[in-house]
Formats: sequence, structure tokens, C-alpha cells
Amino acid sequence: MYRIPILRMGRTLLVTIQIDMEDQTAMALQDDLAEQISKTGANGVLIDISALEIVDSFVGRMLAAISGIGQILDATTVVVGMKPAVAITLVELGMSLDGVRTALNVSRGMALLEAASDGDHRVE
Repeated sequence: MYRIPILRMGRTLLVTIQIDMEDQTAMALQDDLAEQISKTGANGVLIDISALEIVDSFVGRMLAAISGIGQILDATTVVVGMKPAVAITLVELGMSLDGVRTALNVSRGMALLEAASDGDHRVE
């Protein structure tokens, strides 16, 4: 099974998903991120999905679960790089990804995480 690398940048964990995720890979990512958040004390998780061409409801639920786990472990999760077709598919599947913060790109995502760590939830 392929494992998605998790990079640490200061107090942020960076995940770049370069492959279309299968269910086992998504579940392993969820477990690995929870472990890394706990181990490193990270307060932010940035998940770049710009390489994903398709998602299914399971991957959508896993993104929401990862965000929820991060929140419980005191880390803000931001998903960045979502392509319009992926967003449309998620909406068509009836998934609003409640609780999942999103940003158009990595720089906006990092700004959102910085604002969250400063206690300010507004990003200009």
C-alpha cells in the first residue's frame, strides 16, 4: 500500500496528495496524520489536493474526518488546490465538507493557518 508523505514545516504539517487516493491510502493518511499531529504538536495541517482529478464520497468523508481529528487534537486543517470539477463532484454527491476549511492555493492556505494560530479567523 502506498503511504502519502507528511512533511513538517515549523508547527505545520504539509501533505501533498499526488495520486488518486484509494480507500486504504486515505485511511492510512488519516491514521498517519493523527499520529504526527500528536507526536509533533503541530497546530496546522495543510492538505494540497491540486493533483487530484477525481474524488468519491469516501475520500470526501475522509477529508472531513481528518479535519475533525485535527480539530480535536488542536490543529487547524486547510484543504487547498481543489479543482472546480472536484468541487462540483463533491456537491453533486451531497457533501458540503462541514468543518473543512478550504483555500484556493498553498499561500492562501498558509495565511489561513497563520491567522488561525494567531486567534484571528479572518484572512484578507
